[in-house]
Amino acid sequence: MRNVVRVELGERAYDVRIGAGLIAQAGADIAPLLRRPRVAIITDETVARLHLEELRAGLGGIEAVSLALPAGEGTKSWPHLEQACEWLLAQKVERKDIVIAFGGGVIGDLAGFAAAILRRGVRFVQIPTTLLAQVDSSVGGKTGINVKAGKNLIGAFHQPSLVLADIDLLGTLTARDFLAGYGEVVKYGLLGDADFFDWLEANGPALAAGDKAARLRAVTRSVEMKAEIVARDETEEGDRALLNLGHTFCHALEAATGYSDRLLHGEGVAIGCALAFELSQRLGLCSQEAPSRVRAHLKAMGTKVDLSDIPGDLPDAEGLIALMAQDKKVLDGRMRFILAHGIGQAFVTSDVPRDLLKTLLQDALRGR
Repeated sequence: MRNVVRVELGERAYDVRIGAGLIAQAGADIAPLLRRPRVAIITDETVARLHLEELRAGLGGIEAVSLALPAGEGTKSWPHLEQACEWLLAQKVERKDIVIAFGGGVIGDLAGFAAAILRRGVRFVQIPTTLLAQVDSSVGGKTGINVKAGKNLIGAFHQPSLVLADIDLLGTLTARDFLAGYGEVVKYGLLGDADFFDWLEANGPALAAGDKAARLRAVTRSVEMKAEIVARDETEEGDRALLNLGHTFCHALEAATGYSDRLLHGEGVAIGCALAFELSQRLGLCSQEAPSRVRAHLKAMGTKVDLSDIPGDLPDAEGLIALMAQDKKVLDGRMRFILAHGIGQAFVTSDVPRDLLKTLLQDALRGR
Protein backbone atom coordinates (compact mmCIF):
# COMPACT_ATOMS: atom_id res chain seq x y z
CA MET A 1 0.00 0.00 0.00
CA ARG A 2 1.25 3.47 -0.84
CA ASN A 3 -0.08 6.99 -0.62
CA VAL A 4 0.88 9.72 -3.07
CA VAL A 5 1.00 13.41 -2.21
CA ARG A 6 1.53 15.84 -5.08
CA VAL A 7 3.57 18.98 -4.46
CA GLU A 8 1.95 21.41 -6.89
CA LEU A 9 4.64 23.73 -8.25
CA GLY A 10 3.70 24.06 -11.90
CA GLU A 11 6.37 22.64 -14.20
CA ARG A 12 8.43 21.63 -11.15
CA ALA A 13 5.62 19.66 -9.48
CA TYR A 14 6.55 16.25 -8.11
CA ASP A 15 5.18 13.27 -6.19
CA VAL A 16 5.94 12.23 -2.65
CA ARG A 17 5.26 8.49 -2.58
CA ILE A 18 4.79 7.04 0.90
CA GLY A 19 4.49 3.39 1.81
CA ALA A 20 6.21 0.16 2.82
CA GLY A 21 8.81 -1.57 0.66
CA LEU A 22 9.41 1.33 -1.69
CA ILE A 23 13.18 0.98 -2.04
CA ALA A 24 12.74 -2.62 -3.17
CA GLN A 25 11.03 -1.23 -6.28
CA ALA A 26 12.88 2.08 -6.51
CA GLY A 27 14.03 1.36 -10.06
CA ALA A 28 10.46 1.32 -11.37
CA ASP A 29 9.80 4.73 -9.79
CA ILE A 30 13.07 6.35 -10.85
CA ALA A 31 13.58 4.90 -14.34
CA PRO A 32 10.98 7.20 -16.01
CA LEU A 33 13.05 10.21 -14.86
CA LEU A 34 16.30 9.01 -16.43
CA ARG A 35 17.82 9.85 -19.80
CA ARG A 36 20.43 7.14 -19.28
CA PRO A 37 20.26 4.21 -16.81
CA ARG A 38 22.68 5.60 -14.26
CA VAL A 39 22.38 7.38 -10.90
CA ALA A 40 24.81 8.79 -8.32
CA ILE A 41 23.88 8.05 -4.70
CA ILE A 42 25.06 10.20 -1.80
CA THR A 43 24.44 8.60 1.57
CA ASP A 44 26.05 8.31 5.00
CA GLU A 45 28.05 5.44 6.46
CA THR A 46 25.27 4.25 8.77
CA VAL A 47 22.60 4.18 6.06
CA ALA A 48 25.04 2.59 3.63
CA ARG A 49 25.71 -0.24 6.06
CA LEU A 50 22.01 -0.84 6.72
CA HIS A 51 20.27 -0.18 3.42
CA LEU A 52 22.54 0.56 0.44
CA GLU A 53 22.63 -2.97 -0.95
CA GLU A 54 18.83 -3.18 -0.73
CA LEU A 55 18.54 0.06 -2.70
CA ARG A 56 21.04 -1.15 -5.30
CA ALA A 57 18.99 -4.32 -5.73
CA GLY A 58 15.79 -2.28 -5.96
CA LEU A 59 17.28 -0.16 -8.76
CA GLY A 60 17.43 -3.26 -10.95
CA GLY A 61 19.22 -2.54 -14.21
CA ILE A 62 20.08 1.05 -13.29
CA GLU A 63 23.82 1.49 -12.76
CA ALA A 64 24.60 3.16 -9.42
CA VAL A 65 27.75 4.76 -8.04
CA SER A 66 27.76 5.81 -4.39
CA LEU A 67 29.53 8.02 -1.89
CA ALA A 68 29.12 7.40 1.85
CA LEU A 69 29.88 10.38 4.09
CA PRO A 70 30.20 10.37 7.89
CA ALA A 71 26.88 10.32 9.75
CA GLY A 72 25.91 13.32 11.87
CA GLU A 73 25.08 17.01 11.73
CA GLY A 74 28.76 17.89 11.34
CA THR A 75 28.61 16.59 7.77
CA LYS A 76 26.48 19.59 6.74
CA SER A 77 29.65 21.62 6.24
CA TRP A 78 31.84 23.27 3.61
CA PRO A 79 34.42 20.43 3.53
CA HIS A 80 31.81 17.72 2.94
CA LEU A 81 29.94 19.86 0.40
CA GLU A 82 33.21 20.24 -1.50
CA GLN A 83 33.85 16.51 -1.23
CA ALA A 84 30.38 15.71 -2.58
CA CYS A 85 30.70 18.13 -5.51
CA GLU A 86 34.19 16.97 -6.46
CA TRP A 87 33.01 13.34 -6.31
CA LEU A 88 29.98 14.06 -8.51
CA LEU A 89 32.19 15.79 -11.05
CA ALA A 90 34.63 12.88 -10.96
CA GLN A 91 31.68 10.59 -11.73
CA LYS A 92 30.91 12.81 -14.75
CA VAL A 93 27.38 13.52 -13.52
CA GLU A 94 25.55 15.59 -16.13
CA ARG A 95 22.72 18.13 -15.75
CA LYS A 96 20.12 15.64 -16.98
CA ASP A 97 21.31 12.88 -14.66
CA ILE A 98 19.83 12.10 -11.24
CA VAL A 99 21.55 12.41 -7.88
CA ILE A 100 19.89 10.34 -5.14
CA ALA A 101 19.98 11.73 -1.60
CA PHE A 102 19.70 8.55 0.48
CA GLY A 103 19.66 9.34 4.17
CA GLY A 104 18.24 11.61 6.82
CA GLY A 105 17.93 15.37 6.84
CA VAL A 106 21.69 15.97 6.83
CA ILE A 107 22.25 13.97 3.65
CA GLY A 108 19.11 15.34 2.02
CA ASP A 109 20.16 18.93 2.68
CA LEU A 110 23.80 18.41 1.68
CA ALA A 111 23.18 16.28 -1.43
CA GLY A 112 20.33 18.55 -2.52
CA PHE A 113 22.56 21.61 -2.20
CA ALA A 114 25.35 19.88 -4.12
CA ALA A 115 22.84 19.06 -6.87
CA ALA A 116 21.58 22.66 -6.84
CA ILE A 117 25.02 24.17 -7.50
CA LEU A 118 26.60 21.43 -9.62
CA ARG A 119 26.62 22.55 -13.26
CA ARG A 120 24.11 25.24 -12.16
CA GLY A 121 21.52 22.63 -11.29
CA VAL A 122 21.28 18.83 -11.52
CA ARG A 123 18.07 16.90 -10.82
CA PHE A 124 17.84 14.87 -7.65
CA VAL A 125 15.60 12.35 -5.90
CA GLN A 126 15.08 12.23 -2.16
CA ILE A 127 14.89 8.82 -0.46
CA PRO A 128 14.60 9.85 3.20
CA THR A 129 15.52 7.22 5.77
CA THR A 130 14.47 8.94 9.03
CA LEU A 131 11.11 10.04 10.33
CA LEU A 132 12.28 13.66 10.44
CA ALA A 133 13.39 13.58 6.83
CA GLN A 134 10.25 11.78 5.63
CA VAL A 135 7.84 14.26 7.20
CA ASP A 136 9.81 17.46 6.75
CA SER A 137 13.24 18.02 5.26
CA SER A 138 12.85 15.87 2.11
CA VAL A 139 9.82 17.87 0.94
CA GLY A 140 9.85 21.48 -0.20
CA GLY A 141 13.25 22.01 -1.79
CA LYS A 142 15.19 23.59 1.07
CA THR A 143 18.83 22.56 0.81
CA GLY A 144 21.94 23.83 2.53
CA ILE A 145 24.74 23.56 5.05
CA ASN A 146 25.57 24.94 8.47
CA VAL A 147 28.31 27.51 9.12
CA LYS A 148 29.81 29.07 12.24
CA ALA A 149 27.26 31.90 12.17
CA GLY A 150 24.27 29.54 12.27
CA LYS A 151 22.25 26.67 10.88
CA ASN A 152 21.27 26.43 7.20
CA LEU A 153 22.56 29.92 6.43
CA ILE A 154 24.18 28.81 3.17
CA GLY A 155 21.82 27.06 0.78
CA ALA A 156 19.34 27.18 -2.06
CA PHE A 157 15.77 26.28 -2.93
CA HIS A 158 16.11 23.27 -5.26
CA GLN A 159 13.07 21.03 -5.61
CA PRO A 160 13.52 17.26 -5.97
CA SER A 161 12.09 15.42 -8.95
CA LEU A 162 10.62 12.71 -6.70
CA VAL A 163 10.49 11.71 -3.04
CA LEU A 164 10.24 8.06 -1.98
CA ALA A 165 9.38 7.73 1.73
CA ASP A 166 9.67 4.05 2.66
CA ILE A 167 8.22 3.63 6.15
CA ASP A 168 9.94 0.25 6.52
CA LEU A 169 13.23 2.12 6.85
CA LEU A 170 11.98 3.64 10.11
CA GLY A 171 12.27 0.22 11.74
CA THR A 172 16.07 0.51 11.95
CA LEU A 173 16.08 3.88 13.73
CA THR A 174 17.16 4.11 17.33
CA ALA A 175 14.43 5.14 19.76
CA ARG A 176 16.14 8.51 20.16
CA ASP A 177 16.27 9.18 16.42
CA PHE A 178 12.64 8.17 15.98
CA LEU A 179 11.48 10.46 18.79
CA ALA A 180 13.56 13.30 17.37
CA GLY A 181 11.60 12.94 14.14
CA TYR A 182 8.40 12.86 16.14
CA GLY A 183 9.13 16.43 17.20
CA GLU A 184 8.52 17.48 13.59
CA VAL A 185 5.34 15.38 13.34
CA VAL A 186 3.84 17.04 16.41
CA LYS A 187 4.75 20.42 14.92
CA TYR A 188 2.24 19.93 12.11
CA GLY A 189 -0.64 19.36 14.48
CA LEU A 190 0.40 22.33 16.59
CA LEU A 191 0.72 24.75 13.70
CA GLY A 192 -2.43 23.99 11.72
CA ASP A 193 -4.41 20.83 12.48
CA ALA A 194 -5.83 20.40 15.98
CA ASP A 195 -7.57 17.18 14.92
CA PHE A 196 -4.21 15.71 13.91
CA PHE A 197 -2.78 16.63 17.31
CA ASP A 198 -5.78 14.90 18.94
CA TRP A 199 -5.01 11.83 16.83
CA LEU A 200 -1.35 11.93 17.86
CA GLU A 201 -2.28 12.08 21.53
CA ALA A 202 -4.26 8.86 21.04
CA ASN A 203 -1.94 7.09 18.59
CA GLY A 204 1.54 8.38 19.38
CA PRO A 205 2.47 5.30 21.46
CA ALA A 206 1.43 2.94 18.63
CA LEU A 207 3.38 5.07 16.19
CA ALA A 208 6.51 4.79 18.31
CA ALA A 209 5.96 1.05 18.81
CA GLY A 210 6.08 0.42 15.05
CA ASP A 211 2.45 0.26 13.98
CA LYS A 212 2.70 0.56 10.18
CA ALA A 213 -0.81 1.93 9.68
CA ALA A 214 -0.16 4.64 12.25
CA ARG A 215 3.19 5.48 10.69
CA LEU A 216 1.68 5.65 7.21
CA ARG A 217 -1.02 8.04 8.39
CA ALA A 218 1.36 10.24 10.39
CA VAL A 219 3.86 10.59 7.55
CA THR A 220 1.13 11.14 4.96
CA ARG A 221 -0.70 13.83 6.94
CA SER A 222 2.55 15.63 7.73
CA VAL A 223 3.57 15.62 4.06
CA GLU A 224 0.10 16.77 2.98
CA MET A 225 0.33 19.78 5.26
CA LYS A 226 3.83 20.68 4.15
CA ALA A 227 2.95 20.24 0.46
CA GLU A 228 -0.05 22.55 0.80
CA ILE A 229 2.05 25.27 2.42
CA VAL A 230 4.97 24.91 0.00
CA ALA A 231 2.63 25.14 -2.99
CA ARG A 232 1.32 28.48 -1.62
CA ASP A 233 4.69 29.88 -0.60
CA GLU A 234 7.70 28.08 -2.04
CA THR A 235 10.40 30.53 -0.94
CA GLU A 236 9.12 31.40 2.54
CA GLU A 237 7.76 34.86 1.86
CA GLY A 238 4.65 34.25 3.98
CA ASP A 239 2.82 31.10 5.08
CA ARG A 240 5.84 28.81 4.77
CA ALA A 241 7.38 30.46 7.80
CA LEU A 242 4.72 28.63 9.84
CA LEU A 243 6.70 25.43 9.24
CA ASN A 244 9.38 26.93 11.47
CA LEU A 245 7.27 26.63 14.60
CA GLY A 246 9.78 25.98 17.38
CA HIS A 247 12.75 26.49 15.07
CA THR A 248 13.87 29.96 16.19
CA PHE A 249 14.57 28.49 19.63
CA CYS A 250 15.78 25.21 18.14
CA HIS A 251 18.40 26.71 15.83
CA ALA A 252 19.85 28.79 18.67
CA LEU A 253 20.08 25.69 20.88
CA GLU A 254 21.72 23.71 18.08
CA ALA A 255 24.33 26.44 17.62
CA ALA A 256 24.86 26.57 21.38
CA THR A 257 25.54 22.82 21.46
CA GLY A 258 27.87 22.94 18.47
CA TYR A 259 25.56 20.96 16.15
CA SER A 260 26.58 17.88 18.11
CA ASP A 261 24.72 14.83 19.35
CA ARG A 262 24.04 16.70 22.58
CA LEU A 263 20.90 17.87 20.81
CA LEU A 264 19.33 16.37 17.69
CA HIS A 265 17.38 18.72 15.42
CA GLY A 266 13.99 17.18 16.15
CA GLU A 267 14.69 17.31 19.88
CA GLY A 268 15.38 21.01 19.52
CA VAL A 269 12.11 21.41 17.61
CA ALA A 270 10.18 19.73 20.43
CA ILE A 271 11.78 21.98 23.04
CA GLY A 272 11.24 24.98 20.76
CA CYS A 273 7.54 24.18 20.31
CA ALA A 274 7.10 23.97 24.08
CA LEU A 275 8.86 27.34 24.49
CA ALA A 276 6.82 28.92 21.67
CA PHE A 277 3.56 27.92 23.34
CA GLU A 278 4.80 29.10 26.73
CA LEU A 279 5.77 32.45 25.15
CA SER A 280 2.33 32.64 23.51
CA GLN A 281 0.65 32.09 26.86
CA ARG A 282 2.80 34.75 28.59
CA LEU A 283 1.81 37.19 25.85
CA GLY A 284 -1.85 36.44 26.53
CA LEU A 285 -2.34 34.86 23.12
CA CYS A 286 -3.54 31.47 24.31
CA SER A 287 -4.79 29.80 27.47
CA GLN A 288 -2.50 28.05 29.95
CA GLU A 289 -4.10 24.77 28.88
CA ALA A 290 -2.39 24.86 25.47
CA PRO A 291 1.28 24.88 26.62
CA SER A 292 0.43 22.43 29.39
CA ARG A 293 -1.09 20.04 26.88
CA VAL A 294 1.89 20.36 24.54
CA ARG A 295 4.34 19.63 27.32
CA ALA A 296 2.27 16.75 28.67
CA HIS A 297 2.15 15.01 25.30
CA LEU A 298 5.86 15.46 24.59
CA LYS A 299 6.70 14.12 28.04
CA ALA A 300 4.34 11.18 27.58
CA MET A 301 6.13 10.30 24.34
CA GLY A 302 9.53 10.51 26.04
CA THR A 303 11.02 13.24 23.89
CA LYS A 304 13.00 16.21 25.17
CA VAL A 305 10.88 19.16 26.28
CA ASP A 306 12.96 21.26 28.74
CA LEU A 307 16.35 22.94 28.56
CA SER A 308 17.30 20.69 31.48
CA ASP A 309 17.01 17.74 29.08
CA ILE A 310 20.08 19.04 27.17
CA PRO A 311 23.35 17.78 28.70
CA GLY A 312 26.21 20.19 29.29
CA ASP A 313 26.38 23.94 29.63
CA LEU A 314 24.30 26.45 27.69
CA PRO A 315 24.76 30.21 27.17
CA ASP A 316 22.79 32.58 29.38
CA ALA A 317 19.58 34.19 28.16
CA GLU A 318 21.39 37.03 26.41
CA GLY A 319 23.68 34.55 24.69
CA LEU A 320 20.74 32.53 23.43
CA ILE A 321 19.00 35.67 22.18
CA ALA A 322 22.17 36.63 20.27
CA LEU A 323 22.13 33.22 18.60
CA MET A 324 18.43 33.57 17.79
CA ALA A 325 19.19 36.87 16.07
CA GLN A 326 21.23 34.94 13.45
CA ASP A 327 18.18 32.96 12.37
CA LYS A 328 17.23 33.06 8.67
CA LYS A 329 13.78 34.39 9.57
CA VAL A 330 15.18 37.70 10.85
CA LEU A 331 13.58 40.44 8.74
CA ASP A 332 14.74 44.06 8.77
CA GLY A 333 16.78 43.26 11.87
CA ARG A 334 13.74 41.97 13.79
CA MET A 335 13.38 38.37 14.89
CA ARG A 336 10.27 36.62 13.63
CA PHE A 337 8.53 34.13 15.86
CA ILE A 338 5.87 31.54 15.14
CA LEU A 339 3.42 31.78 18.03
CA ALA A 340 -0.09 30.41 18.52
CA HIS A 341 -3.58 31.37 19.61
CA GLY A 342 -4.07 27.72 20.51
CA ILE A 343 -3.29 24.23 19.25
CA GLY A 344 -3.58 24.26 15.46
CA GLN A 345 -3.63 28.07 15.32
CA ALA A 346 -0.09 29.27 14.64
CA PHE A 347 0.86 32.63 13.14
CA VAL A 348 3.99 34.67 12.37
CA THR A 349 4.89 37.81 14.31
CA SER A 350 7.82 40.07 15.13
CA ASP A 351 5.96 41.68 18.02
CA VAL A 352 7.70 40.00 20.94
CA PRO A 353 9.09 42.28 23.68
CA ARG A 354 12.75 41.50 24.28
CA ASP A 355 12.40 41.68 28.06
CA LEU A 356 9.62 39.08 28.05
CA LEU A 357 11.69 36.78 25.82
CA LYS A 358 14.67 37.21 28.14
CA THR A 359 12.56 36.38 31.20
CA LEU A 360 11.18 33.27 29.49
CA LEU A 361 14.68 32.02 28.72
CA GLN A 362 15.97 32.88 32.19
CA ASP A 363 13.14 30.87 33.72
CA ALA A 364 13.80 27.96 31.36
CA LEU A 365 17.52 28.02 32.17
CA ARG A 366 16.78 28.25 35.89
CA GLY A 367 14.88 24.99 35.53
CA ARG A 368 18.18 23.33 34.69
